[in-house]
Amino acid sequence: MDNKSFNLTTNPWIKVIAVDTQREQTVSLIELFENAQNYRQLAGEMRSQDLAILRLLLAILTTVYSRYTASGESYDWLVASGDSEFAINEDKFDEDDSQDDLFETWRQLQQAGRFSQVVTEYLKTQADKFDFFGERPFYQVTTAEYDDLVPENKSVARGKGQVSIKQINRRISESANTPAIFAPSAGNAKNELQVDEQVRWIISYQNFTGVTDKTKVTTEEKFSNSAGWVYQINPVFALGKTLFETLLLNLILVNDWQDDVVYTLQKPVWEFKSVREYITQRKSQIIPDNLAELYTGWSRILHIEWNEAGRPQIFSAGIPIYGDENAFIEPMTTWRLDKKTSEYRPVVKRLPSLGIAMWRDFGQYVKVTQSKDTQEPGIVVWLRYLKRKKLISHDYPLILNSVALISDGNATSQSPAAEVSDDMQLATDVIFDEDGTRQDPTSRWPSRIEEVIDLTQVIGQHYYRFASNIGKIRNLDTRTFAGRMSAKFYNRLNEPFKVWLAGLSGQDDREEKIRLWKSELQKIVSAAVTDVMEASSPRDMKGIDTDRGPLNIFTAKSHLEYSVRKDLELDKE
Repeated sequence: MDNKSFNLTTNPWIKVIAVDTQREQTVSLIELFENAQNYRQLAGEMRSQDLAILRLLLAILTTVYSRYTASGESYDWLVASGDSEFAINEDKFDEDDSQDDLFETWRQLQQAGRFSQVVTEYLKTQADKFDFFGERPFYQVTTAEYDDLVPENKSVARGKGQVSIKQINRRISESANTPAIFAPSAGNAKNELQVDEQVRWIISYQNFTGVTDKTKVTTEEKFSNSAGWVYQINPVFALGKTLFETLLLNLILVNDWQDDVVYTLQKPVWEFKSVREYITQRKSQIIPDNLAELYTGWSRILHIEWNEAGRPQIFSAGIPIYGDENAFIEPMTTWRLDKKTSEYRPVVKRLPSLGIAMWRDFGQYVKVTQSKDTQEPGIVVWLRYLKRKKLISHDYPLILNSVALISDGNATSQSPAAEVSDDMQLATDVIFDEDGTRQDPTSRWPSRIEEVIDLTQVIGQHYYRFASNIGKIRNLDTRTFAGRMSAKFYNRLNEPFKVWLAGLSGQDDREEKIRLWKSELQKIVSAAVTDVMEASSPRDMKGIDTDRGPLNIFTAKSHLEYSVRKDLELDKE
C-alpha cells in the first residue's frame, strides 16, 4: 500500500444526486464545489453520514471565504503569513467593516449562484493534507504518532485498541461481543468496503463515535472516552433546493450571536502544524473558538494499517472532549437551560422522544418570546441576520432540517439504535416576523404558532385520555395502549400541520389562518375516532362500571368531542 494514493480533492468519494437526471453520482471535493449548483443533495449511506460530510464541506467554505472575497482577493484587514496562516491586521481591522465585507462576499456568491475558483485553489494548496494514504493521512495519524500518543502497552505493535470496519460502519455498528443480526450485509462482508465508502464512514465515525473502545491518549489527568460531538447534540440546519443553496444558507461568515466573542480566524484540523499540536490543544478541553475547527473535530485518533490484500486494521484511541456548557459556538443544535447551574447545554434526542415531530418543539428552534431563558440555535440567528440584511427575500421558503443519530442509551456502548430525520418549512417573514408596527409582540407569527401548537397538544392530551378509556374498557395496559394510539394520532397530525406551516405568509389574517387549522384539527380528531368506532367490539359498546358511572365507547367518544369543541371554540367563531 506504500504507493497507493486516494486524494479527496481529486478522487470521487462524495455521493450526490444530480438535479437534471435525479441520479446518484460520486464526485471529488473539487468537482463538488465547482458544480454544487447542479446537485440536489448529498446521498450517502445515511442522513447522519451526510450531515458529517456537510460539516466538513462547510469547514472548507468557512475557512476560504473568511480569508478571501468571492473574487479571490484576501481581505485588506488580514495579513497572510504562509500558505494557510493569516493574522488580523490590527491597524486596518474594524469589526463592523469586516462584517460588511463578509456579508458582501456571501451576497456575491448568492448572486453568482455558484462557488468561486478560490475554493479550488485552496484545495490544491492543501491537497497533500487530503490524501487518505499520504504521509499525513487524512483524518488519521501515522504509526509513530499513534505510538507517541498512547501508553506503551497500547502501541500498534501490541495490536490492541482496534476497531473494525463493521463497527465504524454505522449501518452495522457491530462490536466484537454483540453481533448485528439485521445488518445490510453478513459474515466477512461486514468488514469489506471500497475506499470511497471507508472515507465517508471515517468522517462519520469521528462525529458519531460510541464508547465501546477503551484505549485513550496519554494525559496527566484521567478522562473517559466520550461519544462524538455531533452524537451529543440535536442537529438542525437549513435545507436548500440545491446543494449549493444548502451550503450557502449554512455558510456562517459572521458569528454575531455570541456578543462577547471578537472575530476569530478559522483553523480546520488539517491546518494544525502537526497531530501533536492538535492533541495538545484538545487536552486543554477548551471548546474551539472557530467553526472550521469545531466542524472538523476528532473524537479519536485513528491509525490504519493496511495488509498486502488491502484490508485495514484500524487502531483507535480516545481524545479528551471539551465541555458542552454554554458552547454557543455550535450553531447546529437546540438548547436547554439547566436550572440548577443556569447554564445551557445542547438538547440530546433520545429513544423516548423518537416519535416527537420537529414542529412540536417549535419554541426550541425559533425564539418565540424575548425571555432570557431561551436560546435560539446559531443557524437560526444567522438566517435572521440574512433576512435583516435583505440577503434572503421575505417570502423565501426556509426549511429547517433535523437529522439525529440516536444512541441505545447504554452508558457503556452508546451504539446507534435509530436515525430520525424531520423538517419544517416556513416563509422567511413568518419565522422572522418582527413587524415593528405591531404594538403587541404576541401578535407576531412565532408567538401565534406556539399558541396553536400548545392548543394542538392539548387536543392530543384529550385524545390520549380517550384512548386510555378505551384501554380500560378492554382491560388492557392503558398506558401502553394509549401511548400507541396517541402516536398514531400524532402521525396523522404531522403532515397536515407541516402543510399549514408552509402555507403561512406575513400578509395573512392570522385569526383566519388559525381558524382554518382548528377546523382541520377537528376533522383529524373525528377521522381518528371514526376508525376506532368502526373497529369496536360488543365489549366496547357494553362498557364497564367505574366510580364516575358507566364507561363505554360511546361515552368515551362523547367526553372527547365535548372537550375538543370546548377548547377549539369553533362554535363561537
